[in-house]
Amino acid sequence: MLIKRLFWQQLIEEAWQKKNIIWLMGVRRVGKTSLCHSLTDIEYYDCERPRVRQLLEDPEGFLALQNGKKIVLDEIHRLDNPSEFLKLAADHYPDVKIIATGSSTLGASAKFRDTLSGRKKELWLTPILLEEMEIFGNVDLRHRFLFGGFPSFFVQKQLPEEEFREWIDAYWAKDIQDMFRVGKRYSFQKFAELLLAYSGGQFEASKFAAPCEVSRQTIGNYLAILEETFVVHVVRPYSTHRASEIVLAPKVYGFDTGFVCYAKGWRELRQEDLGHLWEHCVLNEIQGKLQTRSVNYWRDKVGHEIDFIITNKNNNSITAIECKFSTSQGYVGKSMVSGISKNIEAFRRYYPNGENFVVAQDIDMPFERRDGDITLTFVNVRDLIVRLAKV
Repeated sequence: MLIKRLFWQQLIEEAWQKKNIIWLMGVRRVGKTSLCHSLTDIEYYDCERPRVRQLLEDPEGFLALQNGKKIVLDEIHRLDNPSEFLKLAADHYPDVKIIATGSSTLGASAKFRDTLSGRKKELWLTPILLEEMEIFGNVDLRHRFLFGGFPSFFVQKQLPEEEFREWIDAYWAKDIQDMFRVGKRYSFQKFAELLLAYSGGQFEASKFAAPCEVSRQTIGNYLAILEETFVVHVVRPYSTHRASEIVLAPKVYGFDTGFVCYAKGWRELRQEDLGHLWEHCVLNEIQGKLQTRSVNYWRDKVGHEIDFIITNKNNNSITAIECKFSTSQGYVGKSMVSGISKNIEAFRRYYPNGENFVVAQDIDMPFERRDGDITLTFVNVRDLIVRLAKV
């Protein structure tokens, strides 16, 4: 039975109100195909099948028969000229609603000679959102951390270690080989696994060059490919180039907690692991719910650091977000408030306008704490997203 993922289904319907072409992107096995099948009155075409590719060799003839229909073109990059097909549909067949799926941004594949600017809506399917855990049959947050956010992995009872390995191999064979010119399989996979193992840390290309047996420039190229295919998220530092700020080193996060745990060799989680993985989940919620990669972090040379920064271009305010796995069911002592506010205070000396959020998994209702001139608003993920959506 296909699970109805209402949040994503609503995003698709809203996107179709604006454009007849949707580019549904996300890593392989994240659930794009199942999501498409769960839609009502949909006709599905798997472009990996030779028969389907033959059917689509005459785009005008095919589209002329689809008037008023909703169709899915899964793995559309397998067509010889997918951008031409979608451009034709957007310009001349507005009554045909199309979801085209792929495992990268539209411009990543050399097959797409036109990125269809202005002709499509992009939707990014992320790993399972926290609100979706119940519909997939498990509300244990530790399970979500360890098994990750692929629906087919999440519902299993035993840790799917072999499937993690198989996915990494398939990613190389089906995504990298199809779309990019990457010659050294060992070096690329080694780099991807190292990034997952060191997920959430600051990135310096030269540290990876020697173990991966490639140049620093090649490491930079590998990172760009991993980002384009959503396997890592590069969170760049927020700065106005003040002398006291670190402005060069990004932080790199793995796309899914299950793969991070797998790369680290974690089969069981310790208490000290939870905060690190919670930070990944908060990032996933921001990216999925708000459909954005516009997330930064901040750090100064003294060591003060803010987990995530969201800028509001409408009123020049800057939202600071700190992630804490637990506040002991809402009890927040002076030491926690003081420790967080020191980082916030250092940031606010440079950027005074904006709200300061602390997001934790055990908060039922938002509440505030003050430390000097700093006000901290403690929220759960749901309330954080609601407030960020208003920014």
